[in-house]
Amino acid sequence: MDSTRKLTIKHLVSKMRPRQEGGSRIGIILNGSPLFTGGAGSGESEIRRYLLQHDLVEAIVGLPTDLFYNTGIATYVWILSNNKPAERRGQVQLIDATGRASKMRKSLGSKRQFVADRDIEEIVRLYGAFKENEESKLFPVEAFGYRRITVERPLRLNFQASPERLARLDEEKSIQKLEGDEREALKAACAILDSEQRWTNRDAFIKALNAALKEAGLKVGAPVHKAILNALSERDPEADICLDKKGNPEPDTGLRDNENVPLDESVFDYFEREVKPHVPDAWIDEEKHDPLDGRIGIVGFEIPFNRHFYQFTPPRPLEEIDADLKTCTDRIKQMIEELSV
Repeated sequence: MDSTRKLTIKHLVSKMRPRQEGGSRIGIILNGSPLFTGGAGSGESEIRRYLLQHDLVEAIVGLPTDLFYNTGIATYVWILSNNKPAERRGQVQLIDATGRASKMRKSLGSKRQFVADRDIEEIVRLYGAFKENEESKLFPVEAFGYRRITVERPLRLNFQASPERLARLDEEKSIQKLEGDEREALKAACAILDSEQRWTNRDAFIKALNAALKEAGLKVGAPVHKAILNALSERDPEADICLDKKGNPEPDTGLRDNENVPLDESVFDYFEREVKPHVPDAWIDEEKHDPLDGRIGIVGFEIPFNRHFYQFTPPRPLEEIDADLKTCTDRIKQMIEELSV
């Protein structure tokens, strides 16, 4: 949903008559991106959230492609209302009219199809009936919402002063800023460590590193110390968990992931069922709250229109595919034989 469409929808909603004065019903044609573009917390998602949570979306109608002169993309009619009939309140109707197209006798640019009057009447009838069938689906507003939670996994590192890892010290910016003699002294101090030993506990390695630095008479600041740890470490799923100053597991940003939890489900129940069995050491970052409702996870809204009308088409039997491949192969062989004559 680009800025133009955002402003258009906002402008139209702002012009609605108050419900006390009878309200308004608006129809606007948009492409598919306003249905799903933008993740939780984005401007696009927040517009969808406002429209849906304020019960302004009455229906969305999917139209056939190739209806307009300058584009053949899919388009959708959004029907917005701030005074829904009682039976429609808290509900959104999706109507799939993508198959209701008639071919034009002569194309006009990208416009190759049109919706005939009989199909328009049927679409209106589906809208007015407000019932579920193959072309019409009804959903509660909450069905389109979710909470994006951040799933963390612990940082596990091993440390070694091998020649390969010692060479990485020159790649660290904090170490590059040191004077030449100071940099070489630092590298020499790190080389004091046993190159064959591999530490799987960060605290134990830090103790050994500090001892080596002290033996070399070096005092280093926090940035340089961090750079040494970075250069001499590698991720290791078998290593001990790295702990912060409070004794809590430190998250590994490289393993950070997100999960979208249905809005009407507990994030903890979802986590225990869908995440914990696969990554037992994972946890939810409970510091990330939605700015509007204050609960864990960032709320997002999207309308996966096509998913709700998707119909699985089974693949052809293997025998048919093999027969077609054999026919093609035989034809190619024949062409090659004709060329070689």
